[in-house]
Amino acid sequence: MADFQTLLEGYRRFRETGYPAQKARYDELASGQSPGTMVIGCSDSRVSPSLIFDAGPGEIFSVRNVANLVPPFDPSGGLHGVSSALEFAVTQLEVSDIFVLGHGGCGGCQAALTRDFHGNDPGEGFFIASWIALLDEARAKVVSEKGSDVSKDALLALEYEGVRTSLKNLETFPFVKERLEDGRLTLHGGHFAVAHGQLYLLGEDDRFEPA
Repeated sequence: MADFQTLLEGYRRFRETGYPAQKARYDELASGQSPGTMVIGCSDSRVSPSLIFDAGPGEIFSVRNVANLVPPFDPSGGLHGVSSALEFAVTQLEVSDIFVLGHGGCGGCQAALTRDFHGNDPGEGFFIASWIALLDEARAKVVSEKGSDVSKDALLALEYEGVRTSLKNLETFPFVKERLEDGRLTLHGGHFAVAHGQLYLLGEDDRFEPA
């Protein structure tokens, strides 16, 4: 467990060894970024895209939120953090790939499954419940297939369905759909098993298989 002071100590190590080792790369990045891939992952502290993919600075454009969710296209206004990051990655950085990365033991998916925060006030889970309502349809499917018991099997099924939900919602964005159709953009889905470090990829047969 790292507190803020521990993070600062890590920064100092980075300045002493990590930064000098990649100074040429940082000098290059100072003028701008051109990552080829956007990763939409969970905020969970155990699932860092840069670590999982052994990626260096400037290689991944990432957005992370509870349960690695993408909301459907909605131009009605309001604050859309994921939508704005997606728009920037696709239309400005022109990434060629978007990877939705789910993971094992996802707290957001568990909350969606149990509905523990449903009906709570702000500060007691209200915002969590509102956000993971994006999984309501996926939850209904899992419950119909696995039952209402909160089991490891049901949680894994919902984690998988969460990835599929985000991929489906990505295609509701016109600027994403346009690039999918003309071949400029490709979508990918995956799931990282925290317990044993294995990445599973969603294939064309709609099954998750080891990478």
